Amino acid sequence: MTTLLGISGSLRKASTNTMLMRNAAEIFNADTFIEGDINFPLYNGDLEEASGIPAAVQTLADQIAAADAVIISTPEYNKAISGSLKNALDWVSRTKGGPWKDKPLAIMSAAAGRAGGERSQFSLRLAMMAFRPRILQGPEVLVANSSKEFDENGKLTGELYIKLLTELMDELRTMT
Repeated sequence: MTTLLGISGSLRKASTNTMLMRNAAEIFNADTFIEGDINFPLYNGDLEEASGIPAAVQTLADQIAAADAVIISTPEYNKAISGSLKNALDWVSRTKGGPWKDKPLAIMSAAAGRAGGERSQFSLRLAMMAFRPRILQGPEVLVANSSKEFDENGKLTGELYIKLLTELMDELRTMT
């Protein structure tokens, strides 16, 4: 029984990163797929001191710890990961137990630009280093001009993107 956790770095309902994450999960074909929620309050040490770790943050940390593997699909906002994704990483870093340590992790991105989120993936790799997950190095899945790469049902349409995503999920499966 495998459990896959997916995290989209975008909060938008029609997010191409959420679509990409769901396509990856379908290809991975885990027994259980969970979509993580990163819609948290902004990290603030005073809030943490006054109220502790928010329940939604602890839920995500517990989901990360329990998952056999994690996928993160990140948009590129101003040459880096989204504020919501960085905020979620900051909050989870405050939980006990180091849920990311040695966790198999595949990253991907969908972006409006022609590089498909290449800088956001680099930014995400840097942000994750302190947590020490086992990040797959490739193949890189960088969906450029992403609003044109999914059909009306949210299915990825480009053959090369589907091929690379399949290879990435096959690699991730070997790590679980």
